Amino acid sequence: MEKAREFHFTESDFDNIRDLVHKRTGINLSKAKMDMVYSRLARRLRQLGIERFSDYTRLLDQGDDDELVQFTNAITTNLTSFFREPHHFTYLEKTAIPGLLRSNASERRLRIWSAGCSTGEEPYTLAITLMRSIPDIRKWDVKILATDLDSQVLEKAKAGVYTEERISGLDRHIVNEWFVRGRGDKAGQVKVKESLQDLITFKQLNLIEEWPMKGPFDVIFCRNVVIYFDKDTQRGLFDRYADILRPDGHIMLGHSETMFKVSDRFQLIGQTIYRKIR
Repeated sequence: MEKAREFHFTESDFDNIRDLVHKRTGINLSKAKMDMVYSRLARRLRQLGIERFSDYTRLLDQGDDDELVQFTNAITTNLTSFFREPHHFTYLEKTAIPGLLRSNASERRLRIWSAGCSTGEEPYTLAITLMRSIPDIRKWDVKILATDLDSQVLEKAKAGVYTEERISGLDRHIVNEWFVRGRGDKAGQVKVKESLQDLITFKQLNLIEEWPMKGPFDVIFCRNVVIYFDKDTQRGLFDRYADILRPDGHIMLGHSETMFKVSDRFQLIGQTIYRKIR
């Protein structure tokens, strides 16, 4: 029996949306996500004055580019925080970066990719970690690429402005060194310092489409992204990551993600920390 809802929404509507999401993003939505899909897209139907999901899916099928962007933004999940899963940044600071400073000493070049950067907390944490770990960073060619499918969260990430609540759990020394507190009508907000922003390039990117960058990257953070993909999509993605990583390059996954029986091109060396082996 169908639930009483504001908008007419059937399992057939959900299946059509699920197919479109998979085609556009590679994300594999289970039946358990049906209520989530409804709640996220109901706002779009309200704004468009549409009463039935079947009419909305028909609009998407017609290839309305603007609405396809809005649709994708509504569906994709953007949950993040500064220094989330801190063991990754500890490993980066204590092990990976010192190794890279030795191996890359001749060219003095470092490249890190935050794939699925959401509202920017991850790449800014990466920038803080690099600034703290490389005393002469200005003498190095260091760049962080931060990409996401969602154009709206990328705009927030580029701005680098957050509520004070977002940094409430950070060490006060980090807050004092890398954030500027707002005053007047900006009170209650903080902005990351320009020195961090200068290290990062934000770009919209669909991971399952062609990648414009050539690499090679030293480290890739792809956390809490592949969990939404089916196994075949994961296999292809991990192969592409391996191809664009340097030999012995690292990739960090989310706490519930694994390459077990998905890719043999990486070796697990720590808690969701992998090193490329071929």
